[in-house]
Amino acid sequence: MGRLMGRLAETVETVETPAWDQVAFATGEGDHDEASAGVRLAYREAGLREPEVIVRLASPAAGAIAAVWLLGTDEVRAAMEKIGFGRLRALDGIDPGVSVRYEVRTVPWESARAEASAAAGPAGWARWWEDTGGRLWPRVDRLVTEIRRAIGDLGGDVLRQATLDAVLGQHDAPWLSAFDGLDGLKRAARHSGWWWPYERVAIVTDRPVELHLDDMGRLHSTFGSGPLDSGPSGSGTEAPALAYADGFALHAWHGMPVPAGFGATMSALTPERIRAEDNAELRRVMLEHFGLDRYLAESGARPRHSDETGVLWRIDLPGDEPVVMVEVVNSTPEPDGARRTYFLRVPPWVTRAREGVAWTFGVPEKDYRPERET
Repeated sequence: MGRLMGRLAETVETVETPAWDQVAFATGEGDHDEASAGVRLAYREAGLREPEVIVRLASPAAGAIAAVWLLGTDEVRAAMEKIGFGRLRALDGIDPGVSVRYEVRTVPWESARAEASAAAGPAGWARWWEDTGGRLWPRVDRLVTEIRRAIGDLGGDVLRQATLDAVLGQHDAPWLSAFDGLDGLKRAARHSGWWWPYERVAIVTDRPVELHLDDMGRLHSTFGSGPLDSGPSGSGTEAPALAYADGFALHAWHGMPVPAGFGATMSALTPERIRAEDNAELRRVMLEHFGLDRYLAESGARPRHSDETGVLWRIDLPGDEPVVMVEVVNSTPEPDGARRTYFLRVPPWVTRAREGVAWTFGVPEKDYRPERET
């Protein structure tokens, strides 16, 4: 922590953290020996005996399942066997002891943060965090949240709760980037995914084999393969947004969870296919991709109202609120003299074109005077 204290005592400057950015989103098999060495060092730094057994698994889902199995009652194990996790019988006879996550992760983090805050003061620490881990945290937190959700979908709340006992490995990169020291946790994070520390056993999982993000850092299923691929590669095969070697995978469309293969259907969308989609969230994604103006043109929609301000359109969708838009013509011509047409989304309670245009300006209909536009 000494180097950090020295830097915090000075004026905090913008600090780039490319190495930890790479750790957080790294894919591919890490160095198992290095990961294990980091785990053992983290135990020693916490004042604990090293784990007697390190169980290596391919994904955080497998890690959560193993944690529940090792700590569960016979009733819990029987229930897990019913949903396909009977292969974990291979772990029978292993006594993990109690969780030591508090000692291994929570105490070092709290100590490091308290020391940094005391040295720099609340304002100085806030600036330091903003310039280090705070830059990385929103993107990583979004990814962690989605992984936890998907694990919960596999086996309910008992599995989701098990994820809360994990050290996040590479996904602890934001706060690890803010501190000196913590060598064991950092060493493990550079070579592993999530891991579960118990008295006698550590469950350590691998990093993903594939990760695809869009330009905003959200999970996004793509075509082809390769880490951090934000667009089609031309191979014609849809890849999961996030995939692990054991088959645990997440599919997403610009951050929204979607079924496997959803992205491959987007190029062949029709108004009929969009209307037939029962899931309202997926239907909204389809409409956004297809284009509301195009949907109007190809679905045979009819205008509901028109006046000098524009044309009001309404799309009724089964099981969802209607899409209401005002079609307006830009009052300022383009350089070539043409005037562009825009479709403005307005609330479903709007029934008149003028009312909708007024709403986009944040004024009541009676106060909207289009003749005063400049």
